[in-house]
Amino acid sequence: MDEQIMEHIKRRHNLLIGERTAETVKMTIGSAFPLANEMRMEVRGRDLIRGIPGTVQVTDTEIREALSPCVSMIVSAIRAALEHTPPELSADISDHGVVLTGGGALLKNLDTRIRRETGLPVSLADDPLTSVVVGAGKMLGDFGLLRRLSMN
Repeated sequence: MDEQIMEHIKRRHNLLIGERTAETVKMTIGSAFPLANEMRMEVRGRDLIRGIPGTVQVTDTEIREALSPCVSMIVSAIRAALEHTPPELSADISDHGVVLTGGGALLKNLDTRIRRETGLPVSLADDPLTSVVVGAGKMLGDFGLLRRLSMN
């Protein structure tokens, strides 16, 4: 996602920014679905035409457009995974939904876009940045449960 933001700002505004700036843009005004209120952000980098520092204003709409291919890939991956899911598990997913984890889950309105495009209930993990690690640790702490799950 950060690379898409960097490339978008370079193409549209002739401004070179780094990964840290792209991450800040993503976390500040990035979204997967339109926000209730428009957001703007000043972005600083190196003007590629003049070769000196420069500043541009970007909006949440243009950043959302830049992120759209990546978000579409996430939605497509979810759909593909659901197509290969056994019917019993599909029923559970329909009832209980999908829980988003990881840093990408923090993208504003990602849950809304996935919900709208899949029709499934979607929620965000309580602590998306550490939930996978905590879950893996719990599994490793209960070898009986781990063994039962790995046998299926």
